[in-house]
Amino acid sequence: MTAAGTTAGAPARLLVRDLAQLVSPSGDGAPLRGGALREVDVVEDAFVLCEGGRIAATGRMRDLGPVSGDVAELDGRGLSAVPGLVDCHTHAAFAGDRVEEFALRASGASYEEIHAAGGGIVSTVRATRAAGAEGLRAAVLRHRAWMLRAGTTTFEAKSGYGLDRDTELASLRAIADADGVPTWLGAHAVPPEYPGADAYLDFALEEVLPEAAKLAEAADVFLERGAFDDGQARRYLEACRAAGLALRLHGDQFTEQGAVPLAIELGARSVDHLEATGNEGVRALGAGDVVAVLLPASALFLGRPMPRARDLVDAGAAIALATDFNPGSAFCESLPLVCSLACTQLRLVPEEALAACTVNAAHVLDRSDTVGRLAPGYDADLALLDAPDWRYLAYHLGGDVVKTVVRKGEVVQAAEPALG
Repeated sequence: MTAAGTTAGAPARLLVRDLAQLVSPSGDGAPLRGGALREVDVVEDAFVLCEGGRIAATGRMRDLGPVSGDVAELDGRGLSAVPGLVDCHTHAAFAGDRVEEFALRASGASYEEIHAAGGGIVSTVRATRAAGAEGLRAAVLRHRAWMLRAGTTTFEAKSGYGLDRDTELASLRAIADADGVPTWLGAHAVPPEYPGADAYLDFALEEVLPEAAKLAEAADVFLERGAFDDGQARRYLEACRAAGLALRLHGDQFTEQGAVPLAIELGARSVDHLEATGNEGVRALGAGDVVAVLLPASALFLGRPMPRARDLVDAGAAIALATDFNPGSAFCESLPLVCSLACTQLRLVPEEALAACTVNAAHVLDRSDTVGRLAPGYDADLALLDAPDWRYLAYHLGGDVVKTVVRKGEVVQAAEPALG
């Protein structure tokens, strides 16, 4: 077995040996909050034994007994192992790009101005519809490869760039086919063929939701000025909950429009963005169970204020970090770069950043009992960092610190460079 991919007929057992460090969030609960976010287990001169796609044992090399039978070995000398990263908020099901809008923003146009002029989300809708099912499948696989190269072994992705029946369902199928966690973002924007949000929601809930509920695990809504208001978001989310979907919200990205109280009232898994959240929202999240998913790459990309991560953690809120990977407001698939932003811009420490993009992100996806930690029984997902200290995950600002990725006990590597 080599780092270039999985060898045909590879053994079902893998020993990663002689690691400089093996690091995992402490404990076995989720989500982690407060001081527990800073608690990590660090093992020096370590090994990980993987069997059948899961972790069979971890520990110090001196405690590793004879390993008999058919086993592949991976040399971890000089490397640090962290759990495979979990990206709980991406928009990976898209075609085309928005590089022209990027140039316009660099010239002074705001995201909202571009959106109002017919650009933004609607421009990606046109490209995504034109791609068709096969084009979408190829795009999601390509984006998945980029994320994998950056150490992400579990990813969520949303629809929301089709906004018609066929493209929305094709997006969800493409995400599932790429082994992603599908979320139906049916309420992302109002497509141009509808006179308003209410008319579009009539269509989406009647014509798309019944099939989307069979393909997706959760539903999401963009509750924001110019997208969907509080009443429309409530209508959409209540219908999705009745269809069996978990609930998530894009909220407080540009303005406070009631996303936090609505998320708490409806028992949503998360409310994501929160760049505009005020003191009351911080206190409410600190006292509740809804996870605050923070997207600093988006805030950086758009020149927006950063979310108040330090205040949220100190208030007792459960936080997660994600990339918000999308073509318009966060063309970034790198969770290591997000960890750097978390430590340099959000005032988190490396331990908090690690927990936020592993076990807490896994909790948002209802997978914290199988991914997000390096412990026996968990999926054998590891990101091996080309550094003797795991904190290079955040310390290396460029994000290019992942040397090798192990997913479900097999050594894998992205199929192409991120911009290849």
